[in-house]
Amino acid sequence: MPNVTAAVVPVLEALGRELLRWRTDDTARALHSRQDFKTEADRRADAFIKERLAVLFPGVPIWSEEDTEHGSTRPAAYWLIDPIDGTASWYDGFPGFVTQTAFIADQVPQAGIIHCPATNQTWTARAGEGAWRNGRRLPGLLPRDRCIVVDNTPKPHGIAAELVRALPATGYRESGSLGLKAALVADGTADLFVKRVTVRDWDMAPAAVLLAETGGLLALPDGQPFGFDGPMEKPGVIVARDAGLCARAADVLRACP
Repeated sequence: MPNVTAAVVPVLEALGRELLRWRTDDTARALHSRQDFKTEADRRADAFIKERLAVLFPGVPIWSEEDTEHGSTRPAAYWLIDPIDGTASWYDGFPGFVTQTAFIADQVPQAGIIHCPATNQTWTARAGEGAWRNGRRLPGLLPRDRCIVVDNTPKPHGIAAELVRALPATGYRESGSLGLKAALVADGTADLFVKRVTVRDWDMAPAAVLLAETGGLLALPDGQPFGFDGPMEKPGVIVARDAGLCARAADVLRACP
């Protein structure tokens, strides 16, 4: 498999610099949808990535969070992009937002790139070849006694609070976007991230490659595999360091109303 990540990393890093600059641009901050929290920056970022991917990979379809609709049948191979994952964090001045993309072939993510502009961190992975953070190869994840839960509030709330209590967790970390929280599990910074609300394939596809390459688990709330076929919307997600922790989290979810 060609090293597609090497070609795409500069695109996301360049977009990251623009995203930091757009934070003080009133036009970029204009809200197009309060319900979905969509800004002009989301549209600009979408166009930025699409234009450059089309040049780098001519003829390869590009599907995006920002598309108004997607086809009923997924392409055999395509790019799935999330131009700004964590728009609220971007808008409010927090560091927890990323720009990310995944290359998917035969319904399996083959390459993933996640860039966090505020911390200047980039995670990349290629199926069967490994995963990296800022160019350093990530080691495989191993079972351990530690359990750090990551979620997007300053203190554990909702299902995260229940997990912290029931497992029990040994620590908690606040972070922003879905993709970033999953990357933090994949690189060993955290151990568990759970959402029991709708998530979409573009949220998780880039991190899916990271997790596959480091030995982490990406699952639905019932513990079943999180697949990249059928509807884009899924009823939630478990991102876990290992299979045992994933199973324990699924048990907690089943016990919660």
